[in-house]
Amino acid sequence: QVQLVESGGGLVQAGGSLRLSCAASGRTFSSYVMGWFRQAPGKERDFVSAISWNGGKTAYADSVKGRFTISRDNAKNTVYLQMNSLKPEDTAVYYCADRETFDVYSLARANEYDDWGQGTQVTVSS
Repeated sequence: QVQLVESGGGLVQAGGSLRLSCAASGRTFSSYVMGWFRQAPGKERDFVSAISWNGGKTAYADSVKGRFTISRDNAKNTVYLQMNSLKPEDTAVYYCADRETFDVYSLARANEYDDWGQGTQVTVSS
């Protein structure tokens, strides 16, 4: 049984930083693409970033390019999202998810991901 557990969320002032972690268990972590999504109240779940199985390829939503960095440590079965220069509009519940392929045409589609974590709240105050 696959389990994804996010951590690292919290309350931060605008301009601050947070690092989210997602620990995976129950499957061969290094074989899977990992992604981050976020969902604000009353809004759809939006793509944030994704990383290929070996970290060689990454993708970002335009809204976070240059501010967020995704990385992974396959030895620790963990994917990270370093978030800098945070803005109030980054406030959301952040979810990690996994999928089998790094298809740039479908990375942003939440229904293309297999497993999801429970989410971690990020709140950015102005």
